[in-house]
Amino acid sequence: MIYTLEDFIDEFTKIKALGWIQTHRSGPTGIGKTLEDLLGIPENNLDEPDFGEYELKSCRIDSQSMLTMFTKAPQPARANTYLRETYGYSSGAYDNEEKVLHATLSATRFTPISDTGNQLKLSCDIHGIYIMSQNGRENVYWSKDTLQRCFEKKYKNKFVYAKAISRGIGATEEFHFTEAYKVSGFDYQSFIDLLEKGKIYVDLRIGQYHTGKNKGKTHDHGTGFRIRENDQYLLFKNIQRIV
Repeated sequence: MIYTLEDFIDEFTKIKALGWIQTHRSGPTGIGKTLEDLLGIPENNLDEPDFGEYELKSCRIDSQSMLTMFTKAPQPARANTYLRETYGYSSGAYDNEEKVLHATLSATRFTPISDTGNQLKLSCDIHGIYIMSQNGRENVYWSKDTLQRCFEKKYKNKFVYAKAISRGIGATEEFHFTEAYKVSGFDYQSFIDLLEKGKIYVDLRIGQYHTGKNKGKTHDHGTGFRIRENDQYLLFKNIQRIV
C-alpha cells in the first residue's frame, strides 16, 4: 500500500522498469485494476482519494475510448423540451408521435439530426457554451460558472494520471506503464480549447417518459460532456510530470 506521492513515484518507477505486464482484468477497466493491484491500492467505489490526498487515474496512450466527465442539462429552464420539440424526431421506441433527440455534438462540424434536415453544433465564448443550428445560435447554453461547478464537484480531489502503452485484447492484454503526471485545478480556457479542437463532445440524450404521470413529457437521460481518456489530464491548470 502507498500513502504519499513519494511512495507512488518510487513504486511506479519500479513498475515502469518491469516492462510488459498482463492485465488483471479483461475490458476497459483492466488498466486501472492492474495498476491498483501493483500499487497495493484496494479497489473501492468511494468518493475519496485512493492514497494520501490523491485520486489515481490511468489510461492507455493513444486510446480512442471516451469517458463522461459529467452530465448537465442545458440552460435555461425547459431548454431540453425546446430542443426536443424543435429538432427532435419520432422514434419507434414510443407508442406515440412525440419526439426524441439523441445526438453527439462537437464544435468543429454540424451534426445532422436523423432525417429531419436539421443540423446542430457547439459554439464557445468566454461566457459559456451554446448550441447552434444551421440558422444561428440558439438560446440554449451552459454558462462558464455552471461548467466550472460541475467539473469541480466531480473532480474535487488532487489527481495522479498514469499512462501506459497497451497491446493485445481481452484477457491477454498487456500494459507497459511509462509516465505519470500530478494534476490539479480546473482550467476553463483549456476546456474551451479542447472543445474547439473537437476533443470534447456533448451527447444529447433527450427522450420522454414512457409511463406514469409524466408520460410524454421530456426526460433528460443525462446530457454528457465526453472526452477521450488520454486527453483528460489536459483539462487541469497545473500539470507536472512526476515519472
